[in-house]
Amino acid sequence: MRKSVKSRAFVPTMGALHDGHLSLIELAKNYSDEVVVSIFVNPLQFENKDDLEKYPRDLEADSQMALTAGATRIWAPTVEDIYPDKPIIISSGKLGSKYEGVNRPGHFDGVLTVVDRLFKKVVPTVAIFGEKDFQQLFIIQKWVRESDLPIEIITAPIVRDIDGLALSSRNIRLGSDGRESALIISKALYAARESSDPAATMLALLASEPGFTLDYAEVIDEETFEPETSTTRKRRALIAGWVNGVRLLDNMQMRAQV
Repeated sequence: MRKSVKSRAFVPTMGALHDGHLSLIELAKNYSDEVVVSIFVNPLQFENKDDLEKYPRDLEADSQMALTAGATRIWAPTVEDIYPDKPIIISSGKLGSKYEGVNRPGHFDGVLTVVDRLFKKVVPTVAIFGEKDFQQLFIIQKWVRESDLPIEIITAPIVRDIDGLALSSRNIRLGSDGRESALIISKALYAARESSDPAATMLALLASEPGFTLDYAEVIDEETFEPETSTTRKRRALIAGWVNGVRLLDNMQMRAQV
């Protein structure tokens, strides 16, 4: 894959593919005739070894889904392929210790470290990332920009189920009762988008669902990832929490302040 090409689109995944991943692959086809999809469960992103072991793996099914969606190449490296020696960890800085980083120390360092390795192997001209993990997306964009990498980062919108729940590989672990409780997240985001006080609206709705345990609910400035201010042009609400022992993330852009 290291041969020189005019364009190569890259969609990095950890497998357990769903329609959200497939939308990234379909978007990638707009940027190149060569679409590489990697399937690699990165151990550096897991703080809990049990979570790493429980992560769903079905390479045959994932590969077929990716190829049907438009991938031209599937790359499923081993841990030894990506980390043949002890990796030099890339720091995600102060941003990596906020929000998600509070309860998942080192998570974003692991993300940047594996993305760096993947980029060096695949040598893409464009890489596609979804907005579902918005903090991860922001950190990767910042790192690519500051590292002056010749890679264009393309962002793709969140894909939701018909009931509003953001698609995630974790959703299968919710169960029927848990899924019902999890819907409070998207309900809170949609209500916040129409509210003059998004943060208060989110918190009130989230507190009304006994099956949901809040981690954080914040409104940030998309351009700085700092808390919103009166001068913020682009606002985004972030929510993270737990349902039936499953950690869920979601976010949504808010309406511009009047």
